[in-house]
Amino acid sequence: MNFRPAGEPSSNNGATEMDVSTFDKTICTLGEGPLWHPERGQLYWFDIVGCCLLTREGGQTKSWDFDHHVSAAGWVDKDNLLVASEIALSLFDLTTGKATEIAKLEADNPITRSNDGRADPFGGFWIGTMGKLAEPDAGAIYRYYRGELRQLFPNITISNAICFTPDGGHAFFTDTVKGHVMRQRLGEEGWPVGEPELYLDLVAAGLRPDGAVVDADGLFWNAQYGGGRVSAYDAQGALQHRIDIPAPNTTCPAFGGPDLTDMFVTSATQGMSKDKRAEWPQAGQTFKVDLGIKGQAEHRVVI
Repeated sequence: MNFRPAGEPSSNNGATEMDVSTFDKTICTLGEGPLWHPERGQLYWFDIVGCCLLTREGGQTKSWDFDHHVSAAGWVDKDNLLVASEIALSLFDLTTGKATEIAKLEADNPITRSNDGRADPFGGFWIGTMGKLAEPDAGAIYRYYRGELRQLFPNITISNAICFTPDGGHAFFTDTVKGHVMRQRLGEEGWPVGEPELYLDLVAAGLRPDGAVVDADGLFWNAQYGGGRVSAYDAQGALQHRIDIPAPNTTCPAFGGPDLTDMFVTSATQGMSKDKRAEWPQAGQTFKVDLGIKGQAEHRVVI
């Protein structure tokens, strides 16, 4: 796989013109993990620091509070999500609000919590952990598959950008502090084969890769924390699009909407000064981009 440092798209020296609006005005300290539920036609997302899951129903914001940090989810069926917390993976019933633990996740390590995660095309669920204070190498990336939780990559500081190619042949992930997005070949039943390779080097551009998603044609869309943007790269790592978001700390994109041509983007206010908050009044909100580019439907988790 060839790669090159990220630059501007050759045909456009600025951002790609897109209609960006506020989807939900709730100010999240650390908005993350947006998930479009294909059977409910509904977006779910998290405020990790606020320990809550959010959605919109009937034009109103609805939320569920948890006792621990929660960060990512996959859909299991119409009424249930697999939710990752700082101590477990749990089956969460959207109709009753009841969570049932199905696997422990670093429950014996009080310094870590879950972070980025996404279901894969095989019915598995990848979930990353990190230190609550971003302690170096404190986290890891795991895969839950049919009752088994297996560690895939240890010594991760800030796990992010977990997503998958449309053909199920590769996964992506990053350790945000290193600025490198890795590409991992997948084999039978979606388990990694061989070693990950460097796909995208964002160090020279000074960008911090956060959450990511791959569209139906294989473009890799990456939220870049501190950059106020979501950028799309082709298979060779060449920048194709850049969408500016009115919040500096963009955290994760997700495709959704009736035709999967909308992009939803979460953001964060964590670490922003009072002056910075005044400069960016929409920081922490969740945004909607009328992208017009079709995404993949989120894959179902097989319990």
